[in-house]
Amino acid sequence: MKKKQEINCVVGIDLGTTYSCVAVWQEQHCRVEIIHNDQGNRTTPSFVAFTQNQRLIGDAAKNQAAANPQNTVFDAKRLIGRKFSDPIIQDDILLWPFKVIAGDNDKPMIMVKYKDQEKQLYAEEVSSMILTKMREIAETYLKSNVKNAVVTVPAYFNDAQRKSTIDAGVIAGLNVMRVMNEPTAAAVAYGLDKRTDYDGERNIFVFDLGGGTFDVSLLSIKGNVFKVKATAGNTHLGGEDFDNRMVKYFVQEFKKKNKVDISGNAKSLRRLRSACERAKRSLSFLVVATIEVDSLFQGIDFSSSINRAKFEEMNMDLFNECMKTVESCLTDAKMDKGRVDDVVLVGGSSRIPKVQQLLQDFFKGKELCMSINPDEAVAYGAAVQAALLSEDVKNVPKLVLQDVTPLSLGRLIHGDIMNVVIPKNTCIPVNRTRSYIRVQDNQTSDLIEVYEGERTRASDNNLLGSFTLSGIPPAPRGSHISNVCFAINENGILTVSANNNVSGVLNAITITSHRDRLSSEEIKKLIQEAEKYHIEDKKFLRKAEAVNALDDYIYKMTNTLKKKDINLKLSSQEIQQIEDAIAVAKNLVDENNKLVEIEVLEDHLEGLESRMNHIIAKTI
Repeated sequence: MKKKQEINCVVGIDLGTTYSCVAVWQEQHCRVEIIHNDQGNRTTPSFVAFTQNQRLIGDAAKNQAAANPQNTVFDAKRLIGRKFSDPIIQDDILLWPFKVIAGDNDKPMIMVKYKDQEKQLYAEEVSSMILTKMREIAETYLKSNVKNAVVTVPAYFNDAQRKSTIDAGVIAGLNVMRVMNEPTAAAVAYGLDKRTDYDGERNIFVFDLGGGTFDVSLLSIKGNVFKVKATAGNTHLGGEDFDNRMVKYFVQEFKKKNKVDISGNAKSLRRLRSACERAKRSLSFLVVATIEVDSLFQGIDFSSSINRAKFEEMNMDLFNECMKTVESCLTDAKMDKGRVDDVVLVGGSSRIPKVQQLLQDFFKGKELCMSINPDEAVAYGAAVQAALLSEDVKNVPKLVLQDVTPLSLGRLIHGDIMNVVIPKNTCIPVNRTRSYIRVQDNQTSDLIEVYEGERTRASDNNLLGSFTLSGIPPAPRGSHISNVCFAINENGILTVSANNNVSGVLNAITITSHRDRLSSEEIKKLIQEAEKYHIEDKKFLRKAEAVNALDDYIYKMTNTLKKKDINLKLSSQEIQQIEDAIAVAKNLVDENNKLVEIEVLEDHLEGLESRMNHIIAKTI
């Protein structure tokens, strides 16, 4: 095998809920290359499966999902950065074939069986496996190491979800140079292609409806400057929700027709879900789609159909929710829909005709922009950003990207009030300072609790972290106690600092030790686990190759014995030697003989070839 070069390439990765994609800026051609995987596909399913013998990632994992549903994990992105008790997670658990339990600090843990042992996995760990797969896809194509990457996240991901995604990158052995909002990445892909077609400022509305998340962003493009005006979205709305509705509908139909309930059978549900996903895709260009699953349950075949009107009816509330989000984004940006120049569609679910019709009606008949590939646009934009951040890449368009913070950030003040320091949709990087007064006489410390969210009551929002500014000289109530500074960098990472003017005391917190995040010790342990998985995967592949090579040699020897004039060319002793060698070799490759070590198989093949090749050569 050719050794990889020591130079480090930088890539853009769209880490999707259902499919992921990796791309790289090709300097010699001045364009982005979407990298195909080992199956020749430009997108890879975000699936990880565990069997008795091995771990599978991507297409191989999804292809065996129906046979192994309890140990095939998907939707890790919907778990990342969330709590087990979150009502959204509780609803999802009812639909997933794999088991999810509550871990420490209410962190969701995925339960699987691997090599006959129960394993508990963090969502970050599963996401890291997908990122590892994307890194390997890139390394195979580029024939060099990949250490640096820009990874995309939904625009409406909160602080914990963004940092958990960075953690997943670290476990995968990647330096995540930037987490980039998905609609911003798509806008870069669109704008880079179209910006030469117009002069002056142009307002671009990106509608990104994927497999598991929904985002919209309004951007203005002027020359090389891409400025996000506002963003809105739902981190739990996408194609999988439409699939769920279809599955529920056909489970009821099967029950009505056959008087049998399949809702508790994971294998049947997985097969039905795959058929529903195919039907949903078909309905984007057909009026009627068929569902056919042989021997769905207890030997009963299932055949049915669904028309586009029925599909639209069962999902209309979700489609309308998308339109409310569109309106909310424009309201936040204080922009009339008539001033939007281009409406760009991104994400596989944006292909749904009803979604396109509702969007076109909302923008008063404006033609929708479908010139970019909705499945690849996000990875494309991420690759451009990766090239911009890389010192080694010179031949790349010089763009300035100005993104916004998706949620308001502030601190708790007396009365459980959320005092907003940085409002949502503020351009980042940003630095804002607020002055605070004492709420009690002779107060000598100030507890600063940092929250994100849009609720008036602080406790209804998401607590990011806290620290105390101590050693403040006593003074009467109403006098100055602290200046608190909120600073967000290009990655959306928040640092909060506080100081007192009189004493000069200073304290600060970078919101990285969030209670929902993995500790540095846990990350270190998971990196070791990832390396262990990698070694096990390589070991499995090496053994499979050794078994195949020995099996091929058995086939070669067996064919030698089948030749008509074998008795004329070989002595009875030599024929007996081949027959004995076949028997021993067959025993070694027997499926029931799984404890045979790799070295035994490789050594046996080597010895077999040295003993038998000269005998077999006589028959040629």
